[in-house]
Formats: sequence, structure tokens, C-alpha cells
Amino acid sequence: MRAYERLLNYVKIDTTSEEENETLPSSENQFHFAQMLVKEMKEIGIEDACVDEKCYVYGTIPASEGYENKTILGLIAHMDTAPDFSGKHVKPQIIKNYDGTDIKLGDGNRTLCVRDFPHLSSLAGRTLITTDGTTLLGADDKAGIAEIMTAAETLIKEKMKHGTVKIAFTPDEEVGRGADGFDVKKFGADFAYTVDGSAENEIEYENFNAASAVVEVTGFNVHPGSSKNTMINAALVAMEFNQMLPGGDTPRDTEGYEGFFHLCSMEGEVSHAVLKYIIRDHSSQMFLFRQKMMKHIEKVLNEKYTEGTVKVTIKEQYRNMKEKIEPCMHLIENAKEAVKKIGMEPITVPVRGGTDGARLSFMGLPCPNLGTGGYAFHGPYEHITAEGMDLAVKSILEIIKMYADKEHISKKIRQKNGK
Repeated sequence: MRAYERLLNYVKIDTTSEEENETLPSSENQFHFAQMLVKEMKEIGIEDACVDEKCYVYGTIPASEGYENKTILGLIAHMDTAPDFSGKHVKPQIIKNYDGTDIKLGDGNRTLCVRDFPHLSSLAGRTLITTDGTTLLGADDKAGIAEIMTAAETLIKEKMKHGTVKIAFTPDEEVGRGADGFDVKKFGADFAYTVDGSAENEIEYENFNAASAVVEVTGFNVHPGSSKNTMINAALVAMEFNQMLPGGDTPRDTEGYEGFFHLCSMEGEVSHAVLKYIIRDHSSQMFLFRQKMMKHIEKVLNEKYTEGTVKVTIKEQYRNMKEKIEPCMHLIENAKEAVKKIGMEPITVPVRGGTDGARLSFMGLPCPNLGTGGYAFHGPYEHITAEGMDLAVKSILEIIKMYADKEHISKKIRQKNGK
């Protein structure tokens, strides 16, 4: 079975995570998907496949005879889809021999336009898979799961020589909790890759430092006719807070390594207002500066009005994995070589977001990210190609082959020699 066929089967299950729900997993359907994956894993020969009480799926492909001492490599993807847009009743459109032009999405008003997504023209001739314009597709990250499963099936059926391969599928990555219950010791890999990126030739080992910020404004509401020097309008103070942030440091105005403040939601009236932000920056120094800037604005506004008018609560979410990957750059060099071997030019790009791999790297499992072949995640313009998924599978298999051909790189050696 090709990876895209698995994807079309997986997207039938709504696995939207729920940010407001603090349970793990945050949505029950993730368990249904996990159980389906365990069944499929056992069918292709992963005998120890299981799902634990927190909805983490684990499985092992034992090493080929004579390869037991090779590097133990892990492959990880996440089961949930983003709560940003509906993941229910996904009805993919399949366009064979795509001509590289605009595509109307279903019967609505949305169109996948080359103007908005210039890379579309480079996908001409492929089988393009899109949404019908009413949901997201779910390729983030069911494409990664499909590619890992297809690579695993190929590895077993074709009896390729390999070291031990560990597989894991996680819940709730999209709400920042994908690594919360991950058992690194039980997983038992020396190193791992998340398969959760964009273009199939991309390799990522730098991601944002990330934090959430909640700005709560408490107003003082009196009759507007007699409120001179008395009323504090919480909604207006909230607007003032936002205006004091750098106007160009928003997602729309930044790219590459440029960080931002992103106002995700706002609500309020005279007595009370709440702004919810995310803070992102690749630089740890700038990340800290952005947090300090918000706290400084809090101080200024409290001095202008009264103490306690503005309260800023900042919670760090994940860190840039770069510092944990740099001591073991063989992960990146081997991935680049694998991509070249299957006829593509590898590119390394900074992730303008985060992955489970970022947190896992700080938990002792160095874990860069590989592309899946998908684009425009988290919304109705999400799309992917069957051929891009095939190439992602080939990349995974080449990486496994390379670690089977190389000397074992154990955790002890890596920690001792900084490799």
C-alpha cells in the first residue's frame, strides 16, 4: 500500500485536539485512531505494538540478524490535528496529473491559488490531494504516520538489513502537550526523527523558542457621565497594551528567523478584558527580550492607571532544539545524504513553529524533523501529493539503511565525545 492510500484512510477519523481540555489525550477519538494504528502495526509484523493509558503508541522492529549493535533509531509522528479548523468529515479531493494551476475547493468560495502558494506550479504532473474547502486535510501529521507505516511495512516485507527501529505516535502535539507523557526510557532509541515537516526534501533542526502570554485587564466601571479621571475602560487599556508592542513583529510581517508576537484572541468590555498571545523567536536572547518587553508594558500601564490593572502571565512552551542537535550533527548529515541518494536536493530550514522533537530533544532524545511533502497546514488550503509522500518514505528508508551501514553511535559514546 502506498503512503497516500493510508493517509486517505486515516483522515476519515476526526482527531482534533482540544486546547481547553487538560486531559491526556484531550479528545477521545485520538484513542480510537491509536487502537486502529496498533491493529495495523501488528498486521504488518510489529508484534509488540501497543497503546498506553495516555494514548501513546509504541512499537519495535527488531534488528536484522547481525545488526543488533547498530544505532537504535526512532521514528515519531503525531495523531492529533489542529483545533484551528474543523477536522470532521474530511472529504479529500484527488487531482491526478495536476496541471499546476488554480484548484477550486469543493462547491464553496475557496480556491487553492498559485498566487497564494507559488510552489503549486512545481507540483504539476503529480497526484494532488486537497480539501473540499470546508475542513483541514489532516496531513499534519497523518501524512507522517502514513509514511512511517509504509516505510515499516517495506522494511519488514522486503527483509532489508537494519538496526533496531522504534516507532511512536503521540497525542496532542498541536496543543503543545505531545511530549507530556512520552516515555523516553521505554521508547529506548538512541536518536529519533519526527516526520512532521513540509516539503519532502526539507530537514529541520531549528525551531522557535515558544511561550504563551495571557494579558488580563481589570477595569473600573462607573457611570460614563461622571467618570472624569475615574473610569478605567479595560477594553481600551487592552488596545493600548497591544499598540505598545512593535507593529511589524507579527506573523504576517515576519519570515525565516524573525520572531513575533501573535494576538490569538481578544475579548472584553469596560470592566474586564483578556488578550491571548503566543511569543516566538529562534534566538534565546530575543525570546527573553520579548517576554521582558511584555512585562515592561505591564509595569508602564499599571503606573499610568493603578497597580493591578494589567496582569501578564507568561508560560514557556518549548525551546529551540538546535543546542541539543548540534552535538550530534550526524543526524542532519545522514538525512541530507539520504535525500540526495533518492535524487532530491536537501534543504535545511528553520521551523517557524514547533514539533514534539523539540521537547524530546531536551528530554534526552535528540530528534530533528523530516518533511512529509505537505503544505499549508492547519486550514482549508492544506494539500499534499502522492509522489511527495512516496519520496518521504524513500528518505526514511535511506536513513535507516545508512545507520545500518555505519558504526554504532551509542548514547554513552555521544555523551562522552560530544558526537
